[in-house]
Amino acid sequence: MKTALNPKHHKPQLPSAILPILAILALAAGLWFGLGAFETKLTNDPVVLHSATALSQPRPLQSFTLTNDERQPFNLDSLKKEWTFLAFGYTHCPDICPTTLTVFNQIDHQLKDQGSGDNAGFVFISVDPERDSLERLGPYIDYFNPEIVGATAPHQALRQLTDQLGILYQRVDQPGSSSSDYLVDHSASMLLVDPQGRLAAIFSAPHSPDLMARDFISIANSANLVMENQQ
Repeated sequence: MKTALNPKHHKPQLPSAILPILAILALAAGLWFGLGAFETKLTNDPVVLHSATALSQPRPLQSFTLTNDERQPFNLDSLKKEWTFLAFGYTHCPDICPTTLTVFNQIDHQLKDQGSGDNAGFVFISVDPERDSLERLGPYIDYFNPEIVGATAPHQALRQLTDQLGILYQRVDQPGSSSSDYLVDHSASMLLVDPQGRLAAIFSAPHSPDLMARDFISIANSANLVMENQQ
């Protein structure tokens, strides 16, 4: 609670002509301080990204188990060997998935041309296990790039991964079509997982291979600097 001033001991007031000058000086000081703080925030950020949204704190992934197109387990340990681009889709996808795999192929070639290809892997996970057998999934992916890994699993196992990544998908039956003729609505985002098995960045559509390759190099280099500083 404020206490009323004793009128016998009040402080002398400044002349009214000085008050506007002090206000201007205070405003100028505030603007200088604010701009200085804003500039510091920008210059302290070592990563300038053009396509990716990097997580300020990479999110550790929890255990999951799928099967890759070579009939080997694909799990959390599989993501801890290198940086990994992840995408979700299905082989009957009419448009998004062929584009996604084409983008993966282009990024792969660009990174190799720049000497960074050994640091990144690419994984395409089918969310349509009813139709995407491993025998179908492997040749489909190999058409775009044989180094891209394919993986899938029953829906319960898929959800162990998609739920924690925020990836949504849903079967959409077509009126008048057979039970095997359906579409699958799914997230079109591509994800980047770091070698510690943590979600590091998200690439939302539209996807530019040039910008994604550039952003990947920036994110990986920044992560390497952080690790070096911590050692």
